[in-house]
Amino acid sequence: MSKKSKAETEHMQQQQPLITHLIELRNRLLKALLLILVVFIGLYSFSNELYLWVSKPLEVLLPEGSSMIATGVASPFLVPFKLTLFAAVFIAVPFILHQVWSFIAPGLYKHEKRFAVPLLLSSIVLFYVGIAFAYFVVLPLAFGFFTAVGPEGVNFLPDINNILNFILKMFFAFGIAFEIPIATILLIMTGITSVASLSTKRPYIFVGCFVIGMLVTPPDVISQTILALPMYLLFEVGIFFGRLVEKNKPSDTNDETEESAL
Repeated sequence: MSKKSKAETEHMQQQQPLITHLIELRNRLLKALLLILVVFIGLYSFSNELYLWVSKPLEVLLPEGSSMIATGVASPFLVPFKLTLFAAVFIAVPFILHQVWSFIAPGLYKHEKRFAVPLLLSSIVLFYVGIAFAYFVVLPLAFGFFTAVGPEGVNFLPDINNILNFILKMFFAFGIAFEIPIATILLIMTGITSVASLSTKRPYIFVGCFVIGMLVTPPDVISQTILALPMYLLFEVGIFFGRLVEKNKPSDTNDETEESAL
């Protein structure tokens, strides 16, 4: 066999694993999209009821004589449609994360898998806890503030599209904010930082939580504080479990050495 043919053969052998991984990634993405579509179709007939349920924290606080309005011609159709699509994605999050885990798991070491499974399950639970916290605690307080501070003589008639955008923004903000313990543990596991280093940065992180709360929530102190305080408390939770991760690092290194030797 000529040198050129041998080089071409080696090049093709190197490309095959990459093509195989890309095909697997495509198949898993298609499965996730298919589930989202199935859930969306199942929920769509209840889209109007779903919107009324999501907007209930505001509806119960509307002043007497006020109501929600639709300023766009297509809003009565598009707003419930958009909400149903987002709801389908929220419901499919566990399956999507499972597909991600199934794709990356074969490339992980044994000790990494031992940590990854609890982190994956915790991230799912924390995401939904963040959304629940936003719905049951944050939205009633925020809407109560907005409906109470308006000047007299001004009718409060919120647009249904603006309401939905606000609610989804809060859901995403709190859902992601509740992932802080997972992010903290991952930073410690990968060696990017340490518990000692993060502990010395507590004052800066505390201020940073309020800055983030100011940027991602409406311009009022209540929403900012309600997001900032849980973020900081969740950071402390990540520090606590990060100490446990650091204690296991030496044994993990030995496991990795043993696996490499095998």
